[in-house]
Amino acid sequence: MERMRVVLRATDPITLAGLSGSLKERTELMVIPPQRMAEADVCVMATDRVTPEVVTLMRGVAAECGGPTVLVTGHVDPNDLLTAVECRVVAVLSRVAATPERLAGAIKAACTGRGLLPPDLLGELLQRVGRLQREVLAPNGLTASGLTAREIDVLRLMAEGWDTAEIADKLCYSDRTVKNIIYGMTKRLQLRNRSHAVAFALRAGVI
Repeated sequence: MERMRVVLRATDPITLAGLSGSLKERTELMVIPPQRMAEADVCVMATDRVTPEVVTLMRGVAAECGGPTVLVTGHVDPNDLLTAVECRVVAVLSRVAATPERLAGAIKAACTGRGLLPPDLLGELLQRVGRLQREVLAPNGLTASGLTAREIDVLRLMAEGWDTAEIADKLCYSDRTVKNIIYGMTKRLQLRNRSHAVAFALRAGVI
């Protein structure tokens, strides 16, 4: 079985050494140096608290690392949850509970596209996402994907291979309306073209 490549970051050298020592004993994992971060399947970030400096570090890791992040921390303020998710954190472990077995399990979960949160944090995150949907997205006609309902309708037909005139006919829009929908969507989401827009919608799971 191919070993999962893990890169480690920590806000103090003692924690970094402890993480490295624990994970190097795992035969299914391969700890790689930060210089090879772009090759990593998962990054493990360890810190006492999620401070603004740590958020900056996590954003840098998210930009450079090829995979998601597992956060090991002594305390997570619920206000930091959405910020952590934006930094591609998919699993959170308490430092006191982060045994080598649990940490390895979190890494495996992250590597296979699953998430891991303590029950209290998961509940808090769901509540905040719900408020975001009700108070920010819904009043602006947006879904959680950042797309409007009619943008999704257009994208679904684009994915089926219909051209502008055919999409307009099926949705009872004018050609100009369809073109305006596509232009507004691609500009707002910084999508290069129609194929990129369809790919974005597929990754978002809306079509």
